Amino acid sequence: MSVELDVEEEFSRFFKQEKYRSLIANAAAQRKKSIMVDHSDLISFNEKLSHLIVEEPLKYLPALNRAAYKQLQVEDPEYASTIKEFKARIFNLPEKVPIREVRSNHLRKLIAIDGIIVRASAIKPMLKTAVFRCRSCGTRYYVEQDSSKLKVPEKCTSIQCRGRRSRFELVEEESEYIDYQLIGVQEKPEDLPPGQLPRIIDVGLKGDIVDRARPGDRVIITGILFAVQERTADTPKKTSKMYLEAISIETASKEPESLQITPDEERLFKEMAKDPNIHQRLIESVAPSIYGLDHIKKAIMLLLFGGRPKQFPDGVKVRGDIHILLVGDPGTGKSQLLKYAAMIAPRGLYTSGRGSTAAGLTAAVVRDKGGGMVLEAGALVLADMGIACIDEIDKMRPEDRVAIHEAMAQQTISIAKGGIVATLNARTSILAAANPTLGRYDPYGSFTDNVNLPITILSRFDLIFVLRDEPEKERDRRIAEHIIGLQSRSTATAAPPIPPDILRKYIAYAKRIKPELTPAAAKLIKDFYLQMRSIYQQTSTVTITARQLESLIRLAEARARAALRDYVTEEDVLDVIDLMKRSLSEVGIDIETGKPDIDVILTGKPKSMRDKFAVVIRTIKEFQEEKGYAEDEEVRQALRERGLTDDEINKLLTRLLSDGKVFAPKPGRYRLT
Repeated sequence: MSVELDVEEEFSRFFKQEKYRSLIANAAAQRKKSIMVDHSDLISFNEKLSHLIVEEPLKYLPALNRAAYKQLQVEDPEYASTIKEFKARIFNLPEKVPIREVRSNHLRKLIAIDGIIVRASAIKPMLKTAVFRCRSCGTRYYVEQDSSKLKVPEKCTSIQCRGRRSRFELVEEESEYIDYQLIGVQEKPEDLPPGQLPRIIDVGLKGDIVDRARPGDRVIITGILFAVQERTADTPKKTSKMYLEAISIETASKEPESLQITPDEERLFKEMAKDPNIHQRLIESVAPSIYGLDHIKKAIMLLLFGGRPKQFPDGVKVRGDIHILLVGDPGTGKSQLLKYAAMIAPRGLYTSGRGSTAAGLTAAVVRDKGGGMVLEAGALVLADMGIACIDEIDKMRPEDRVAIHEAMAQQTISIAKGGIVATLNARTSILAAANPTLGRYDPYGSFTDNVNLPITILSRFDLIFVLRDEPEKERDRRIAEHIIGLQSRSTATAAPPIPPDILRKYIAYAKRIKPELTPAAAKLIKDFYLQMRSIYQQTSTVTITARQLESLIRLAEARARAALRDYVTEEDVLDVIDLMKRSLSEVGIDIETGKPDIDVILTGKPKSMRDKFAVVIRTIKEFQEEKGYAEDEEVRQALRERGLTDDEINKLLTRLLSDGKVFAPKPGRYRLT
């Protein structure tokens, strides 16, 4: 017993240190019920004690909590009298145990694990001290509940009952409850051994650490490992299930708003932003191992910063997130760019089209152990306030791809299944990559012919770029030198001007800024928009729509944010106009006439094509009015006279039949539907 007292005295001395006295005083001022205790402080204070706590936490943690409570009574006796206990939550153990290496020899010891939260239950009240009343004589019994099963008094010891076995009832209003939540923590993808599935461990959170982290957050959890017996149809099995009871939880999260930025870092960022070449330095810091592609790196840099989300007085919301699509030949570095963007974003996710389903991207409804239905967040929900990189988006099944539509435009995901009707936030930027339908991009075909993606998705991207792999002597030589330089030890690797960890914090810091359009910048955007619209008078093609106007504003705000400015300058606008022109020139072009035509993306048919469709429909209509149907050969002859080639006629008739505008009542005859 003397050792016990000795330990408690040591703990009391530990909490008398200046650092912990102020921590406890702060906790009392904020009405908190626990403080965080750094394990390394325990080691430097008394190494033997620190080992005892790790080896026998069930015995020594209560002593540590009592010592903390004692110190609280000294610092703030008034607050201490209102609460019954005060917890010391230990964190920062010297070593973390990988989830797949948790073994039976860790049972009842203090261990630290790190991983990603994949699911979290609702918060339930859990009995801490149960009050039972004897039904015969009314005597009350207070029973501490420290195991998973409900403990009931064995018999009533009052004079009236004289130790007879009696029936008890729970007095709920006098019993004491604490909050309880069960979460599933999965090992991180980078820690996975090749060819293995990620493992999950159940973690119980009690008291004031519930809801500290959300699904998608990376966490480090310190806790005591227990074994819970598995049951099959009311008979316990010999095997048990691992269960970690958390003592503390830290989010090593990628959440932009929770990244701790020190005053020194803030000074550094402001200094960086003063550099007139800050944009160039940021562009060079995006995937420095990939040669060239500066305009695409610039677009990705703007996507990482994002524009300012707005809500109008009538409740209409306009997204600030930027969506970009890269379409290109194999080997042009699309996947590398996506992976780098997901890594550098304060919160980023990478997924591939072939391996993604609608439920995996949005949310899945699963049955939990209690028999109820719960939602498990998918990739786009986990990437809320971050970016989602979707590779090979063209390989997704069409019914799964539809799930992205709502997230891109409304930034929410609506679910109605299994009795759950919910709308989840998915305020995420989407960076997607696709391969051309025929393997290589055909410069003589229109953009929609080259990409197997529906118009509904294409029109929602702010910028679309085509990466072509064309042999060009000088560029090929530089790319070869760059790749060989990266992979041979003799030359230095391409180091980014801004290291990734600083860049990530810089982006998180910049996201706090809400840039406004200056009148001069707004005029430039308006003039560009009106000038592009006026081309309609000369070419009868629509070059730009209100969607691109909104995109321009978003991109200009993102560029201002990248330089930590509160306002958008004319320089920002001119720069993003160049980027938009480049995107439109690669995509929004009518191949036949060479004129700009945004309808290529918005409707899938350029104006020249629509004009030809109109000619075919008019011709069939004339014959139909004359004799009730149109003969194939007559139609073809009439169209040849109107200047169409046989190849075009075949293409147009096939498309009209497949679109359902025209049908064939008999072979060789056409009628309009």
